[in-house]
Amino acid sequence: MSLGERYGEHHRRRRAEGDFVFVPERIPFFQAAIGRGRRVLDLGCRSGALTRHLLEGNEVVGLDVDAAALAKAAALGIQTVVADVEEPLPFPDASFDAVVAGELLEHLRFPDALVAEVRRVLRPGGVFAGSVPNAFRLQSRLRFLRGRPPEDDPTHLRLFSPAALRALLVGFEDVRLAFLGGRYRRLHPRLLARDLAFRAVRP
Repeated sequence: MSLGERYGEHHRRRRAEGDFVFVPERIPFFQAAIGRGRRVLDLGCRSGALTRHLLEGNEVVGLDVDAAALAKAAALGIQTVVADVEEPLPFPDASFDAVVAGELLEHLRFPDALVAEVRRVLRPGGVFAGSVPNAFRLQSRLRFLRGRPPEDDPTHLRLFSPAALRALLVGFEDVRLAFLGGRYRRLHPRLLARDLAFRAVRP
């Protein structure tokens, strides 16, 4: 079974969740990071649940390994490309103003390789924005203390702390992190937020 078929099966099993943006605060965060009048690449866009919010005023390309999900994204007016993000991206150097990777890096064996590719396809001054689960939040720590994995998604291969995320983005400038989502986030963002989002600029 190919990687695309595996993710297609995984998405079918979780279809009700798969078309839903878990943390809606991602939408304004990414919109503000990207702006308008930009050529945008959304990596791991799936069916376009998040990507469609980036369309207004921008030219958006959505890339995913799941061809069935991409067919739904194409119906929304998103340019789609079927590709594996763990292979070199099928785009020329400096061909995008912004790249988005929402809830993607945690799924990768070698996220540093993808970040290097993102840097390659971004124009100087281009923005890289994304998010990962806040894997070290209190709920995950309690799961670990009970002898359970911190995350229950079998496709999550990496756990990111703020320090690990900054280290991954070392080739970028003006790195900004934000904690998003979670009913009680304001009490202690680092421990209670669901997502860790980032924005960084290619030198």
